[in-house]
Amino acid sequence: MTDEDEESDPGFRLDRTAWGMVETADETVESVSVADLRAELARDGPGPVLVDIRDIREVWIEGSIPDAEHAPRGMIEFWADPGTEYYKPFFDPGNRYVLYCNEGGRSALAARDLRAMGYHDVAHLDGGFTAWQAADAPTVDVPQKDYKGR
Repeated sequence: MTDEDEESDPGFRLDRTAWGMVETADETVESVSVADLRAELARDGPGPVLVDIRDIREVWIEGSIPDAEHAPRGMIEFWADPGTEYYKPFFDPGNRYVLYCNEGGRSALAARDLRAMGYHDVAHLDGGFTAWQAADAPTVDVPQKDYKGR
């Protein structure tokens, strides 16, 4: 352990770490590469529903993949459940979904949770939006909304 590690060590150990949970989720959900997702999106017929699960501020700052829906990680289970007041109609268990976040951690966890809910055709983008940008894949700006009614 380095001095830097000791400074950030809170003095306790978790039973499971966030990245350990991501690693476990990655074993049970499909990961797609940027190249595979681009090929899937280019096919004729309905493609997957892309779901950007990053915080809206990340989306405003960095942009998004064209035509992606936005469902923040903290609300995705509620937005995907038609039994809640938060349900969003772009969620339907009959569709294919590819989720993404910044680097792939949050999207792996969210994909795992959607599968547990009964969404069977769910994958996440390996490397997330960072990998998408690094591959010079297309992005769109997402303007910040004024929530004050102006």
